[in-house]
Amino acid sequence: MPATDYQGTSSPLTNIGRSLLPVRRDQVHAMESPIGGSASNEAEIESFQRRVADRFHDLASVPSDELLSLPWVRKLLDVFLCCQEEFRVILFKNIALVKKSPMDRLIADFYERTVKALDVCNAIRDGIEQIRQWQKLLEIVLCALGDSNVGYQRSLGEGQFRRARKALIDLAIGMLDEKDSGQALAHRNRSFGRHNTSGSHSKDHHHRSLGHFRSLSWSVSRSWSAARQLQAIGNNLAAPRGNEVIATNGLAVPVYTMGSVLLFVMWALVAAIPCQDRGLQVHFNVPRQFPWSTPILWLHERILEESKKRDRKNACGLLREIYQMEKCSRLLGELADSVQFPLSEDKEREVKQRVKELEQVLDALKEDLEPLEKQVREVFHRIVRSRTEGLDSFARGHNP
Repeated sequence: MPATDYQGTSSPLTNIGRSLLPVRRDQVHAMESPIGGSASNEAEIESFQRRVADRFHDLASVPSDELLSLPWVRKLLDVFLCCQEEFRVILFKNIALVKKSPMDRLIADFYERTVKALDVCNAIRDGIEQIRQWQKLLEIVLCALGDSNVGYQRSLGEGQFRRARKALIDLAIGMLDEKDSGQALAHRNRSFGRHNTSGSHSKDHHHRSLGHFRSLSWSVSRSWSAARQLQAIGNNLAAPRGNEVIATNGLAVPVYTMGSVLLFVMWALVAAIPCQDRGLQVHFNVPRQFPWSTPILWLHERILEESKKRDRKNACGLLREIYQMEKCSRLLGELADSVQFPLSEDKEREVKQRVKELEQVLDALKEDLEPLEKQVREVFHRIVRSRTEGLDSFARGHNP
């Protein structure tokens, strides 16, 4: 779907906003009004919906080569943090209503979803650490075959290639999902030629490599599943009915909006970053009358299509830089297996080109990986802080 197809998504609430909110004015006169009154409250809710729609419209408008890149994922987390803060402000302006039924139940359900999202944040940080380990292997390759290593030597020698080849094999094995052993492992090893064709040796090496990553400080248990956690976050997430919108003075709408945003953001993170038992089978059933539904559903469709591509089906993560890392290391590994010494000028030129491509991937990781980890940590702490402040304020019944 081209971007022009959803240019109108920045409009305010359509069906739900125009058919239910005006009715609310007449039917809730006995209900305690929120701070600022009913009309201002309606305007604030509609404005929140428009801002959410605009932000996701921007995310959905990127070309294919930018989708699921590190800068795009960082922008996604910025969008979540902005939406979360604006939602928090809306709740605190309406604490009197939030304490009443059915808002108290809706808010309790939302906070339960955010608690489940904390585990996803921990798993994503583990995945970022895993990418960092792969980054170190790429740095070994670059150190072995890069221009800085050659110095005054006239050509690359067998020693440098042996060192690079070992790091490339470790990288290929480390990038396999734990469930991706057997034939997939054998296929990866064959791509590196005669140096690693022993089945038993490959299997042992595979488990040692995974064991190394598992020896890191993992935040989730071995039985934890990202797929099941996403399903738990989305469980019973349904658009508010008309009577709920009326009874909550419209506040049920931003609660549902933030629940949907939370689910999509966690789903996109799991799609992009390696984590335990990844799965993208979460169903997004968002009614079209919400202005932010079209860009979110369009993004969901684009990411699913990306996951179905032939060269991405068995990927440990859809992050653009992971794909580039795998592609560059595989091509360089195949080239390393085909060289004969002394190197011809053509082969050396080709090696340098592949190394240059690998260096560009490393530069992207160095620029964005650490800031991404900080953002994930910020999302975690913001969720905890908002939930703690909310529960405390609702219990005390006044603004903090």
